[in-house]
Amino acid sequence: MRTPNFRAGLPIVGLLTAGVLWGCSSIPNTTRENVARSETSFQQAQQAIGRSEAGAIELQRAKDNLDQAKGAMANKEAQKADRYAQLAQLDSELAMSKSQSAAARKAADELTASIQQLRQEVARGNAVATDQQ
Repeated sequence: MRTPNFRAGLPIVGLLTAGVLWGCSSIPNTTRENVARSETSFQQAQQAIGRSEAGAIELQRAKDNLDQAKGAMANKEAQKADRYAQLAQLDSELAMSKSQSAAARKAADELTASIQQLRQEVARGNAVATDQQ
């Protein structure tokens, strides 16, 4: 049995890789880094927010801007890609802030309810103690 020779395909793969890299070479590294940073920011916001409604609109806007940034990079429009990447990052940060704010507000409301319940129990205890005297 003869094993296939995969080495023959290596030059083709190398040429394809070089072609892809050459195609992106007109985009500055800073633009690629900005888009990558925006994508990371979006993914972090997506994980932090989960299924929460708070920040969902901003997260969707971040995704749309990130898609626009990637499209602009594919079209070799570096300035446009930078702008959309920056918007995507800002929207991701806003989505996370809104989500964290909603979580803090919920925790504060729960704490306020607990304090109110404790006050009522103390008041009842004082009323019972007064009645027994």
